[in-house]
Amino acid sequence: MKIRQIRNATMLLNYGNMTFLIDPFLGAKGVYPPFPNTSNQVNNPTVDLPIPVEEIIQADAVIVTHLHPDHFDAAAIEALSKDMIVIAQSDVDADEIRKKGFHNVQALNRISQIGDVSLNQTSGKHGEGEIGQLMGEVSGVVFKHPDEKTLYIAGDTIWCDDVEEAIGLHRPEVIIVNGGSAQFLQGAPITMGKEDIYRTYTEAPQSTIIVSHMEAVNHCFLTRQELTSFIEEKGLTANIFVPVDGESIVR
Repeated sequence: MKIRQIRNATMLLNYGNMTFLIDPFLGAKGVYPPFPNTSNQVNNPTVDLPIPVEEIIQADAVIVTHLHPDHFDAAAIEALSKDMIVIAQSDVDADEIRKKGFHNVQALNRISQIGDVSLNQTSGKHGEGEIGQLMGEVSGVVFKHPDEKTLYIAGDTIWCDDVEEAIGLHRPEVIIVNGGSAQFLQGAPITMGKEDIYRTYTEAPQSTIIVSHMEAVNHCFLTRQELTSFIEEKGLTANIFVPVDGESIVR
């Protein structure tokens, strides 16, 4: 497999002779207002795309783990072909995407295979308590193919029983987690922080862990530099990778 970090949670995944575009967030730098109720009031995205949109959308299918605007934005809706295969996390999300003019939308819980790639939906918690409830349903995806390592994209989740269960059930050899430690003025982080990422490693020490969702939206406060220093202190530079935007990792 080849995983190319684009920006935020947006990735291009070459897997099983197919190309998947994950969570397309394609707006120009600063085109959207900051997320409300956050301390760092700068516009989103906070950085440019590393490659042209025209290159990013060359995919066989799009997977949208949930409908928050930093995972499926107005620019992606405009840029993507309305005939593109789009896989949403639920029937509710699929209906919302169809309302945007897309004709080939399926819910992840209703599709188990695309090409020779099998897909398995996983759950997560986009924060705890009241914040987690307000953030709504989120999903991850496990990819399997006879000629590929098993890949688990956890999606927008903190470390929780759902992640532990997915690792135990699927035994992924590669895990992508969304870091950044995104946070509002109230409540705990809603994406993984350093300790969550470390816990993922301790649960799956034989897996390669790749950290996405870094340094692209105004409420993510964990930097790549801070996370990399933490990884170095733990002696885990061979296990946990923090790609910069535009970087590819092959496994």
